[in-house]
Amino acid sequence: MTSFPDTVAIIGAGAMGCLFAARMAEAGAQVTLVDVDRARIDAIARDGIRLTDDRGTRDIRVDAALAGAIPEAPQLVLLFTKSYHSAAAIASIRHWQAQGPLVMSLQNGIGNAEKLADMFGADRVLQGTAHIPADLSPPNGVATHGFGHIHFGGFTAKAHRAAPDVRDLLECAGFDAVLSDDVERVVWEKVAFNAALNATSMICRATNGQINTPAGRRIAQGVVQETVAVAQARGLSLDAQSIIGTVHAALVEHGHHKPSMLQDREHGRMTEIEAINGAIVREGERLGIATPVCATLADLVRVIEGVEHTSC
Repeated sequence: MTSFPDTVAIIGAGAMGCLFAARMAEAGAQVTLVDVDRARIDAIARDGIRLTDDRGTRDIRVDAALAGAIPEAPQLVLLFTKSYHSAAAIASIRHWQAQGPLVMSLQNGIGNAEKLADMFGADRVLQGTAHIPADLSPPNGVATHGFGHIHFGGFTAKAHRAAPDVRDLLECAGFDAVLSDDVERVVWEKVAFNAALNATSMICRATNGQINTPAGRRIAQGVVQETVAVAQARGLSLDAQSIIGTVHAALVEHGHHKPSMLQDREHGRMTEIEAINGAIVREGERLGIATPVCATLADLVRVIEGVEHTSC
């Protein structure tokens, strides 16, 4: 008999939030999708989520509500907002704090799990990475293909004891979920990968394939080497050459892909630069590690965002 959580709240109704909500609801969990966009919440509550994957297309009923309308905490909370919305999203569910739900971040960047720990306590926090393609198809659809993979674990050893039950739920929902005893390393590896591609792509308005040039590869290698140096100063064991190999493979095998920061720019959204390259720079400064490539990329993105998001 399984003991995985059967009441779940998913914070953030973007592509990943909708995908996880639909898959978990289809697996039998009682799922509520939470967002600040009342119109979107009302539409999902009325029509459900139209999920398209390798099994076809179907409509899945999912509860949806504003955070304040849910007085009782679920057993599991998954945070899927953009990193710059994490603090506000966590504040919106502070009324669940005393009930002690298990809370989990699979977001991009550094610092999201720490914010959850500040609110709910480190022993209630899981963190990790999700490598899963997902695209919204308005008004209420989400599309994916394949299984992708999730690596996650506990923020503390005590939190990690709850991870197997969450893994069982994720696998029941059709995800390939792997537990990691060294999850901080996993998070930093993904940060290094994202930092190597995202900012350059955004600045140049270029796909992976378009930045697959000697100059583009030199920039990516410099970012990875700086990130690994910072991570090693934190006591983490990262393999720079392995990460660089993964980056180069992405440039070749996913040449038409637009990294998320480029997509953000094209849609007029702010990027997650502060949680990725910016966070690497700040941690490097704290530890006395120079990160000139990351710093320059972060500043260039900030300049672009300042120009494009300033009303004249």
